[in-house]
Amino acid sequence: MIPRYTLPEMGALWTDEAKLATWVEVEVLACEAHHELGVVPADDLAAIRSGEAPSPERVAEIEEETNHDVIAFLSAFAETIPVPEDAQHPSRWVHYGMTSSDLLDTALGATLGRATDLVLAEADGLVEVLKRRAVEHWDDVCAGRTHGVQAEPTTFGHKLAQFAFAVDRGRTRLRAAREAVAVGSISGAVGTYSNIDPFVERYVCDRLGIGVEPVATQVVARDRHAELLSALAVLGASVEQLGTEVRHLQRTEVREAEEPFREGQKGSSAMPHKRNPIMSERMCGLARLLRSAALAAMEDVALWHERDISHSSTERVILPDALIAAHYQLRIATRVVDGMRVFPDRMRENLDATGGLLASSQVLLTLIEDKGLSRDEAYETVQTAAMRTWHTGRPFRETLAEIGLDVPEEAFAPERFLARHHVVRERLDALEP
Repeated sequence: MIPRYTLPEMGALWTDEAKLATWVEVEVLACEAHHELGVVPADDLAAIRSGEAPSPERVAEIEEETNHDVIAFLSAFAETIPVPEDAQHPSRWVHYGMTSSDLLDTALGATLGRATDLVLAEADGLVEVLKRRAVEHWDDVCAGRTHGVQAEPTTFGHKLAQFAFAVDRGRTRLRAAREAVAVGSISGAVGTYSNIDPFVERYVCDRLGIGVEPVATQVVARDRHAELLSALAVLGASVEQLGTEVRHLQRTEVREAEEPFREGQKGSSAMPHKRNPIMSERMCGLARLLRSAALAAMEDVALWHERDISHSSTERVILPDALIAAHYQLRIATRVVDGMRVFPDRMRENLDATGGLLASSQVLLTLIEDKGLSRDEAYETVQTAAMRTWHTGRPFRETLAEIGLDVPEEAFAPERFLARHHVVRERLDALEP
């Protein structure tokens, strides 16, 4: 991912230095396990522990010759391990009984768990700010819209509440995906433990805080990674929905809310008056990347037999990029909601723009209940008056009167539609931030 969308704490997990350090962590833990089994002598283990993660430059230099990144790493790591005088090289125990995927997938499982935790923390923050601002604007009445056209009144708090619950569902999926993907396997070639005791696998994974792949084929099953990226894509789509709503509400013709616009910010190089919803647009754009990554992860599930490495090149791009993008997308979404300006007076103006047409459903039910009309008769009567209001601009109450219906003015009050709104508020209050 480009630096523009990479936050420091997430980016730090995906550097070459961090990758090699995690590889060293796995290899040292495996040596510790072999020491517990009586395979690795104490002095050799001490020497291995004193080794350092090799530099990416040195690994790359060796890889130029070997054309194998794990072998290059092992050779470079061995160079940092001290060799006692007149003794065998302690590095002979590094990677003992293991195959490349044992190292790669176990280290990756640990990194994915750590990275997903950062994304989950951002999701928690977004739920908290959505809930807080929903409560703040719970009673600010605005037009609900379907197909982009005014429908019935709702409140701005209700709008924000539905996004809070959407992100909450997204983080629930992501927690499950984190558990699924944060696993390792140290089971040797084709996963049969032919040259390694299963104790080593349990020891390493326990200390990394990850689970164990129950049946490895030499690699950890890739449906796990597809689940993670799918969860990120769905969560990203919910953030996109939020961004889309802000973009629509910030349009000049609507202007019921707008994302924060800090002092010194510029909206257009040509038009100084512009205040553009650039962060919300960015949220929407990043959601597209997350969906593409999920599709690529699905393609990685079906590998040949016990394994091939067709997934490897894809994952080197999509795993860090998706987690970095999701982390950043949630961070700016939180910033948008936290600093968003809301205009209740403008909401009222827009409610009044249709001359009372938002009350059509109430009038329809009144004709059915009080006048005894059939639904078809009532609908045709109300629609006739409504179309006159659309075409003439006269208030709906007047066009109703023209066809003989005297509807009290209080029937047009938007608050009439919110008599049971407390039900949704109680659900919001119970939502864990």
